[in-house]
Amino acid sequence: MVDPNFFQTIEKATIAEFSDRGSRFIAYAFPVQSIDEFKKVLLQLKKDHPKASHFCFGYRIGADRQTYRVSDAGEPSGSAGRPILGQIDSKELTNVCVIVIRFFGGTLLGIPGLINAYKSSASMALQLTPLVKKPVETLYELEFDYTMVNEVLKIIRRFGCSIHSQEIQLFCRYEIGIQKSNESECIDVLKDISGFSIKQKSDPA
Repeated sequence: MVDPNFFQTIEKATIAEFSDRGSRFIAYAFPVQSIDEFKKVLLQLKKDHPKASHFCFGYRIGADRQTYRVSDAGEPSGSAGRPILGQIDSKELTNVCVIVIRFFGGTLLGIPGLINAYKSSASMALQLTPLVKKPVETLYELEFDYTMVNEVLKIIRRFGCSIHSQEIQLFCRYEIGIQKSNESECIDVLKDISGFSIKQKSDPA
């Protein structure tokens, strides 16, 4: 049963290679936080491998695991993107993309051969990177006077919040991730600080 307070992902990028009848399939597994981040990764790989014939991929993003996409990139429909995403889903991962680059070897593999190649290369890449469990967070924006910094940081550390950005001037602005498992308690403690502003932003993974 999936714990709604946590999600599973990877922390490090990995590369694996699979070959079949002359064709090379190089799979890249990356941790990604957004679609824009994925697009940058894909663009860079296309620059790094200008002679590749296909750039097929699958990704799943978000703690709710609802943002996903697959692409066969010119391969027969259903022969590449779906098998790649299937390997991500088999490990119940999110915030992960796998891009498989194919260098055509001159021999057609047929749909079963392609499915096996893309599935196998994606699986190999994901097996090479440690899986990590992370807390689901809700993003909040905090605004407060500089004199409150130590008090606010003490609460942030106490509840294991992550700091996404900070502006420390006479008036401070922080963006923090509060774990869903103790969200209401943390907010209650923060709201007890006088002259303190807190508002919810969009939920990151």
